[in-house]
Amino acid sequence: MHNPSQEFRVNGSFGRFLLPFGAPLVMFFLVMLLLGAIFTTTTVGGVLVGLVGTGVLVGVLARKYAKMVDRTVIRFSPFGVELEDGSGFRARLAWGDITRVGEVQSRMASPRTIGRPGGMRVRAGAMHSLGLIGWGERVVPQRIPAWMQQQLAAVPADQRTGRPEVSIPLGAIDPAWQDGDMGNWVARYRPDLMQVGA
Repeated sequence: MHNPSQEFRVNGSFGRFLLPFGAPLVMFFLVMLLLGAIFTTTTVGGVLVGLVGTGVLVGVLARKYAKMVDRTVIRFSPFGVELEDGSGFRARLAWGDITRVGEVQSRMASPRTIGRPGGMRVRAGAMHSLGLIGWGERVVPQRIPAWMQQQLAAVPADQRTGRPEVSIPLGAIDPAWQDGDMGNWVARYRPDLMQVGA
């Protein structure tokens, strides 16, 4: 007998989460190395300051990842799919309102480029994964960064219902979701999506 509902939590790795932050971390290390070398007047001191500073930043990201793993959940039911991240973000898609399986970008930091014009310029990338996209419901916390407000304001809306386009990144929860229980849910209620996303 099919379960009336089922929850899924993150089944990924910290390395995959850290990947979009690779370029900013390298830049941060180089800046810290330079500052450390200036203040300690030695290259070794600069390297140590760079390593310690970057290590602290990686530790902050590790805490953020642990919080995401602990609080992010995707729920499947006969009505549809819901994502909740524990920070107040929620996305809901009814089975009939899902338009496609496609690439979903999950951004953890501002897409703004940092660095000097003419010099090294980097930005944190987005995490790319395969997920469900359609016209649904979205709930966001009252306080979100300005860059996130701009991104949400640019999301298309259904002309008929006014509902925003919502993405649920199943691949961020489990990169192999199509071959597991999440894939079974989609195949049961929307087998056409599995053919398109294959």
